[in-house]
Amino acid sequence: MADILIRGGVVATIDAGRRVFDKGALAITADRIVAVGDDDAVATAHPAPTVIDAKGKLVMPGLIDGHAHAGHGLIKTMGGGRGDLWYQACETVYTVASTPEFWYAEARLAALERLRFGVTTGVSLLGGGDTIMRCDEPAYGDAHCEGVREVGTRSVVAVGSTRPPHPRTYARFVNGVAVERPVSFEDQIQTCRTLISRWHGSHGKRLNMALITPTLRTEHLEGLPAAEVEAARTQALAMRALSREAGVIFTQDGHSRGSVRYAGDLGILGPDSLLSHSTDLTDEEIHLVADTGSHIVHNPSAVASILGRCPVPELLEAGASVCLGSDGTAPDRSADMFRHMQQCMHYHRRHFRDPSYLPPGRVLEMCTIDGARALGLDKEIGSLEVGKKADVVLLDLRRAHLYPANMPLFRAVCFANGNDVDTVIVDGRIAYRERRAVLVDEDAVLDQAQEECERMLDRTGFRSLLETPKSFWGQVRALDQVRH
Repeated sequence: MADILIRGGVVATIDAGRRVFDKGALAITADRIVAVGDDDAVATAHPAPTVIDAKGKLVMPGLIDGHAHAGHGLIKTMGGGRGDLWYQACETVYTVASTPEFWYAEARLAALERLRFGVTTGVSLLGGGDTIMRCDEPAYGDAHCEGVREVGTRSVVAVGSTRPPHPRTYARFVNGVAVERPVSFEDQIQTCRTLISRWHGSHGKRLNMALITPTLRTEHLEGLPAAEVEAARTQALAMRALSREAGVIFTQDGHSRGSVRYAGDLGILGPDSLLSHSTDLTDEEIHLVADTGSHIVHNPSAVASILGRCPVPELLEAGASVCLGSDGTAPDRSADMFRHMQQCMHYHRRHFRDPSYLPPGRVLEMCTIDGARALGLDKEIGSLEVGKKADVVLLDLRRAHLYPANMPLFRAVCFANGNDVDTVIVDGRIAYRERRAVLVDEDAVLDQAQEECERMLDRTGFRSLLETPKSFWGQVRALDQVRH
């Protein structure tokens, strides 16, 4: 007997042979896949008390989002497109104007969004940009992890230090009053140690920690005082040493031309490193990524991908590993990885003016098995194989934009969106069934998120950032978004 039997659907395994069963079945016992194959054979060998009819559906591995930001879910489009206002909101909220309740409510909202879009695993940086981390004390990371746990998704939570100089001012709220205090690098790294000890590998290994340190780019090396650059180097090495000691993924946000080479010179690259954005890399850096076994997370819908280009085809041809990320859920992008797969294909085809680049199956790999590999989890998730964790998504193919009923994998990658997801299983538990969350009350999640957003706006006085800018209507270019 199995616990759950999924039968009658198109099963795309993304295994080593990339097998697809036109009428397939999948059996799950506890948190593991125990059989996958032709419908009749699997159903006969593995009867189960819970049977899910997958007729008219694509059964596929859960999608993986390699890069996103906790906190953004309650800020989203604030500033109306003005990047300077957006970052001001992030920095203020994430350091001196947020409570554990804020981080808990945002985590539940973001996890629910992922769940509804079939994203069973995601990386979430505990803050915004590459240097606004909420790691002054463990309460905020605890709140985030608890929120994700309740919704039922799988998460890798990246915590780390801010860029020098230190100390940096943070605030905790005592009886509704913000009490500011200086926070040192030592305080931040101790917070990281505490969160790793509490959460890494917990709850059936659904919750894991990663470490992040700010990326040193050319503008920092050339523009910061020498003492701050040296402090940044020292702190990056300390955080990298802790990642190796603790056996957790090491990530950095916002790489661009020159910064990957500098990271290589520092000795912080390797198979357990995940570098986001990585735009305009030199040929030397492309081969450095491949030679060190480092992983790149490409965020095709991000602002960074407007300002520069991550050379994904060149990296793949050099033998490097690349996965996809949303960089969500803000300021103009969601956690819908179907959107980002489509964006990825068109982005690079336009660059080369050649529609043969990045076939649909390749970007689906980047969102499943390649994402699992980048997180060091490819022996557990990323494909539908016997012995692996049961992270499974059922995509409803009986939709007008996905018909006629043929070429289901092409249809899924080229036409589907997150709202086509019908059922999601994470770690063998049904977390989403017939387009409704199972483990949490969706309305309660939404209402709490709204309440915490309102409280944040009251604390910050940022309600003006919700106003519709004059450039919203009738303009060819939003000139009020241009920074002079």
